Amino acid sequence: MSNTIASRLDALGIEIPAVAAPAANYMPYSRAGKLVFTSGQLPFDDGALNLKGKIGGELTLEQGQEAARLCAINVLAVAQAALGDLENIKQIVKITIFVSSTPEFTSQHLVGNGASDLLADVLGDAGRHARSAVGMPCLPLDASVEVEAIIEAK
Repeated sequence: MSNTIASRLDALGIEIPAVAAPAANYMPYSRAGKLVFTSGQLPFDDGALNLKGKIGGELTLEQGQEAARLCAINVLAVAQAALGDLENIKQIVKITIFVSSTPEFTSQHLVGNGASDLLADVLGDAGRHARSAVGMPCLPLDASVEVEAIIEAK
């Protein structure tokens, strides 16, 4: 694994996007001491919301994992905006994954691996975290996945 977060992002072909503008009356993050709390991030890619719909319905588990991965990239964008540099992340403390899914779908935890794997690949041990993954009947803008994070700054 490369030594810096920037080199790992480059090796993975990931460019951190600008933080998406809030869709309602909230801020992209709030900070309490060394903790940064992100607002929920949707699977936006290049300014467009991707992978709309329900996992287990019109979308597959693999598409849900890709949506969670995109959400995690957007969490990193918020972290970069909050901390100035991703190298200032001490630890991803916890993430919560909300999965818009059919009532029969019970693999929300596997959808969450799309976000968890990305964070560990990019941040190494600092990207390992506690996690919750829950099914939802719907999410804002018909997003399939939403991810929020609690991040400890150095």
